[in-house]
Amino acid sequence: MAETQGGTAAPGRKKWVFPRRGSADEHKLSIVSSDRDPHSLAVPFRGHISGGMCVGKKVVLVGVVDHHPDRFYVALTCGRGLGGQPPLDVALELCVRFRDQQILRRACESGSWGDVDRTVPFFPFIKGQPFKMEIHCEHGRFRVFLDGQKLFDFSHRLTSLDQIDTMWIKGSLTISKLA
Repeated sequence: MAETQGGTAAPGRKKWVFPRRGSADEHKLSIVSSDRDPHSLAVPFRGHISGGMCVGKKVVLVGVVDHHPDRFYVALTCGRGLGGQPPLDVALELCVRFRDQQILRRACESGSWGDVDRTVPFFPFIKGQPFKMEIHCEHGRFRVFLDGQKLFDFSHRLTSLDQIDTMWIKGSLTISKLA
């Protein structure tokens, strides 16, 4: 999500590339079986969060890191964006980079990306290994857990939590469950 992939994006905007869908599919959750494993969800993934986020709600991602990972992204956005362009508001973009063992977080308000948070107590992702990530929406922050251990807090930059209604996932992982 922080990468530009083909096409032209507006200055300062990043292009996200996802499979095209017919107009009849526009409001459906975009879960598609993967060719690699019939029990996994296709990556890249874009799905609707029913009712949007609110205090007390959590999103759970169960996945497996690829055997030769580069990076992967998880983002919570306000809407789906248009024509491959990300929405103007991204409540949380999480980028896991394996080369330098970084977990970067940032938000985008009205098309303007904020500062990147980098500090984490440990780098928990292991090549070829499963993980369970939970993103809890709390008063004033998202709290992220990995395999039951707190990884970091990310203060809300966007205050209209119910507008955060889409989850995007792409990169070097396989998704086995979303809830």
